[in-house]
Amino acid sequence: MSEAIGSRKSSGIGKHAVLLMISILGMFLAILNQTVLNVVIPRLMTDFSVSANTAQWLLTGYMLVNGVLIPISAYLMETLGTRKLFIIAMSLFTIGSLFCGVAGSFAVMMTGRIVQAMGAGVIVPLVTNVILFIFPPELRGRGMGILGIGMIFAPAIGPTLAGWLLEKHSWRIMFDGMVIMGAITVILGIFLMKDVGPKRKIPLDIPGVILSMIGFGGILYGFSEAGTEGWSSMEVVVSLVVGGIGVFFFILRQLSLEQPLLDFRVFKYDIFSLSTVINMIITMALYAGMFLLPIYLQTLRGYTPFESGLLLLPGALIAGVVTPISGVLFDRIGPRPLTFIGLALTTITTYEFTQITLETSYSFIVMLYTVRSFAMSLLMMPIMTAGLNQLPASVTSHGNAMSNTMRQIAGSIGTALLTTVYTTNTSNHLATMTQGMNVFDSTFMQTFQSALQNFASFAAMPIDQAKELFSSLFFGDVAKQAATMGINDAFFWATGFTLAGLLLSLFLRDVRKDKKSVQPADRVEPEKEIVAS
Repeated sequence: MSEAIGSRKSSGIGKHAVLLMISILGMFLAILNQTVLNVVIPRLMTDFSVSANTAQWLLTGYMLVNGVLIPISAYLMETLGTRKLFIIAMSLFTIGSLFCGVAGSFAVMMTGRIVQAMGAGVIVPLVTNVILFIFPPELRGRGMGILGIGMIFAPAIGPTLAGWLLEKHSWRIMFDGMVIMGAITVILGIFLMKDVGPKRKIPLDIPGVILSMIGFGGILYGFSEAGTEGWSSMEVVVSLVVGGIGVFFFILRQLSLEQPLLDFRVFKYDIFSLSTVINMIITMALYAGMFLLPIYLQTLRGYTPFESGLLLLPGALIAGVVTPISGVLFDRIGPRPLTFIGLALTTITTYEFTQITLETSYSFIVMLYTVRSFAMSLLMMPIMTAGLNQLPASVTSHGNAMSNTMRQIAGSIGTALLTTVYTTNTSNHLATMTQGMNVFDSTFMQTFQSALQNFASFAAMPIDQAKELFSSLFFGDVAKQAATMGINDAFFWATGFTLAGLLLSLFLRDVRKDKKSVQPADRVEPEKEIVAS
């Protein structure tokens, strides 16, 4: 009997291979788009003659639109259906990419990014939902492993691809490529995409949408600005307070509705709540590497964007191979062993980044980042799957939307917090290191003059000519040392995050073995849920 059921499920999953392929392609493009722009920002500042603060809105605006759309993605999926929502989302993403590719001004580029975000914001929760419906709980690990290829591989390969294109071609070619791939995905979606799960007619909660936009938008904007403006900035404080009030009333309203936009009752499931917290912690640690390493490699070590991106490539390839395997292992052994091993390795490698210096070899950093990527690929999908497995089918889309929303917020918090640690501690280290560098201090001046003499002799330059160059190199080196120490401190905080996640992972359990957990019988069979449009 069990063999017959297993055979029927496997054949059902195989039947939806095309649906999975199209979904993963769309998600891969959406996530890749988020990471490539970080490398392109300096070039766009030059081409459009805008400041760093202005150019940063290409990232901030995109994030805000994503953050506003993700909480209502469950409603959109239930009312529009998978097929229609996927085609609309990918069409918007493709149109936005076209705007970006032909942009002759910053305003057009900004418009393109917002249109892109309107499409990309719902793609990840939508594709996750497809996986959850197609794969039953006992096989869901391998389904989420397939999903993880896009979620982990795309952001890792993005900087490498962008760096290579910038060295060889114009930045516009990146968006041109997304237009072509996006158009192909839309066409495939029109002819081959199917609806997953039943559609329901749910009234749109307009006050809830407004409160969601104010709440999540305010919180995300506040945290995104805190890293550059400081936590005491009036703009940051007002954004966080208004956002917090908006989220508070949004939660109260959703709890009072029978058919909420985002069902917060999913947090009554203990393993879902625990996995969400661990996932947030991991995301904050993940953003440490994504944010801090480019600063260290490009600003402090002088590597090109391509060389910096190339460092991430081995880790991306490892993640692409290991993530599906971790999904299969999850189905066999459950979440706790994978999560514990993955978080232990992540904690160790993150701590090793607290020890890097200006002399640390490129090959050592590659090795360290590759091991860290391997560890992350072991745990990210299993943790997410462990929580979603506990939810009944009726609230799966809401749990999925909640998980993605919390991860988005965690990324903003992590970036803001680590930016603050990095900038504040860099300033403190610089002040400490330069405290004794007083031209009226005879001991310092004697040491400085001796070093200057040696430099002039080595460079075969007159002492007066060597003095200006040596002073620039000397004090510049001190500033770089201080910045490196600031990065070490930020990674130390990230190590604390991962250690907290490691301790929490001990309380994870495989809910498929719970007597009270949702059994496959509680779900509509995949074959019945997939309805050709």
